[in-house]
Amino acid sequence: MSEVNELFWSATVEQLKQGYVYDAAQDQYICLVCGEAFTTGIIYTDEGVMYEAKKFAQVHVARQHDSMFDVLIGMDKKLTGLTDLQKDLVQRFYDGMNDNEIVKEQGGSASTIRNHRFSMREKMKQARIFLAIMEMAEAKGGAERPKFMAVPRTATSLDERYAITEQEHESIINKYFPDGTDGKLTEFPRKEKRKMSILMHLMQRFERNRKYTEHEVNEVLKTASDDFVTLRRYLIEYSFLDRLEDGSSYWVKVQ
Repeated sequence: MSEVNELFWSATVEQLKQGYVYDAAQDQYICLVCGEAFTTGIIYTDEGVMYEAKKFAQVHVARQHDSMFDVLIGMDKKLTGLTDLQKDLVQRFYDGMNDNEIVKEQGGSASTIRNHRFSMREKMKQARIFLAIMEMAEAKGGAERPKFMAVPRTATSLDERYAITEQEHESIINKYFPDGTDGKLTEFPRKEKRKMSILMHLMQRFERNRKYTEHEVNEVLKTASDDFVTLRRYLIEYSFLDRLEDGSSYWVKVQ
């Protein structure tokens, strides 16, 4: 799960747009949305058509996730930086609507729409410059820079709770799981960063692409603490787990 997170957040703009990356070490094309991997040399068959790995990664993204535009625009506004109005306008731009067509649907004036379009294009220019600056700064920093834990793609913000280095995470886990990483949790801390680190760790005890009953979730969490209700509540609150309203089914949110 953390590997997919890392791939998603370290992907280039072009890779985010295409929805997959090539992992040379594994010789695989990996979906940035769900983490499914397609190995070079294997032929994949779908609806009677045979595909090589790279092409099937493209087919997978289109069929399973509609489009990367839908995936990215659907992320929390704290991550995209778009207001609800801007998100709505970008969706209409993507759909090919011109300014007059947008005015007919949502009101206002064509000049207002043009101003929004201009403002967002300027924001795009700034983002490109900022990206170039940060990539050069990160590259110049070399091995001395701290390596942070991957932020879950389902995060609703990018605040200090997620500013956890791998070294900090290891220290926290060793402190709160003294009998080993698969052992019991000594206590659930109040500090947000420690809490987040522990929740990230607990998610390793769940399987992706599986539906759990509430009882099964409780049984997994009991391996860490008798206070499984608190752990379950925080896993849902912090967007690690999702569930049906009636609590009849739980699953790992795509991280």
